[in-house]
Amino acid sequence: MTPLLRAAGALLVPVVMAVGMPAQAQESFRIGFVNPDRVLREALPAKAAQAKLEAEFLKREKDLTAQGAALKAASEQFEREASTLTESQRLARQKALVDQDRDFQRRRREFQEDLNARKNEELQQVYERANRVVKQVAEAEKYDAILQEAIYINPKHDITEKVIKALNASTSTGGK
Repeated sequence: MTPLLRAAGALLVPVVMAVGMPAQAQESFRIGFVNPDRVLREALPAKAAQAKLEAEFLKREKDLTAQGAALKAASEQFEREASTLTESQRLARQKALVDQDRDFQRRRREFQEDLNARKNEELQQVYERANRVVKQVAEAEKYDAILQEAIYINPKHDITEKVIKALNASTSTGGK
C-alpha cells in the first residue's frame, strides 16, 4: 500500500469510528479550528513583529536600493561611453563594474539571509504566544481538539477570531 493510501486509510478510520458512535458520544467531542495565516495577518503581536522587522532592516534595504541604482547608472554610462574608450580603459571599467555587481549581489544575499533569519525568530515567538492562547481558549471552552489545517471546516468551529482577540488583549495588557 502506498503512503498516500495509508494516510487516506488512517484518516478514514476516525471518521468511520465517529459515524459508528452513539449520538451522545459524538456531541460531547468538541473540535475547533484556527487559521494560523489569519492570526499572522491580523493579530497585534504579528503586526508588531512585522513593524519591528521593517524598522530594523529599513536602512540596509535603502542602502541596497541606492547601491543597485548606482550600479545600474554606472553600467548605463559605460554602455554609452564604451565605444569612445581605449581598450585598457574599457577593460578597467568592465572589471570595476563586475566587482561592484559581485559586491552588490553578496550584500543583497546577506541582507535576505539576515532578514529571513530574523523573520523566523519573530514568527516563532508569535507562534508560541498564539499556541499558548489557543490552548487557553481550548481549555476554557472545553474543546477536545483544535485543528490548524482542514480541507473543510464549518464556520461554527472556527475559533480564529477568539484567538486573535485574546492575543490582542494579552498584548494590550503587556502579556508575553
